Amino acid sequence: MYTKIMAQQRHSPTPGYLVWKLAGTWRLAADRALAPHGLTHAQYVVLSTLYGMHSGAIGAERHPSQRQLADHAGLEALYLSRLVRSLETAGLVERNRDERDTRTVRLTLTERGREIAQPAMAAIKDLADMLLAPIGGPDSDRSRVFVNDLRTLLNSQLPAPR
Repeated sequence: MYTKIMAQQRHSPTPGYLVWKLAGTWRLAADRALAPHGLTHAQYVVLSTLYGMHSGAIGAERHPSQRQLADHAGLEALYLSRLVRSLETAGLVERNRDERDTRTVRLTLTERGREIAQPAMAAIKDLADMLLAPIGGPDSDRSRVFVNDLRTLLNSQLPAPR
């Protein structure tokens, strides 16, 4: 019996592999859902987070600095800077120097950015509904447990880099 269990464990995917595979699958589906809106998933993360901050839906500063947005969105500052520049070029975001600290760049969603963000956010909501359907949809007990488990894992301490 022990040998059979060990053999099954050797051939079963690890949790890390499954999380990685799920993240890639969701990201690809999000990229496809966002393509009609002219956005990549990474650009969407920046735009929707900024939209939430501007609207007050996310308890944060309404005109965040790039650093604040990077921290809130969970993105590296350099990567966020590149994304913001591409969104600025597309006329979706404005970057302005902070009047009190000229080293700080403040971000503002343009009217066009809001016009793009709203239907893109609706597309992602529809996608999430579809992707969570196999476990009862976004409002099911299984989805709530799933989200709580993901939060627990995301809030756990990772080992420090060597």
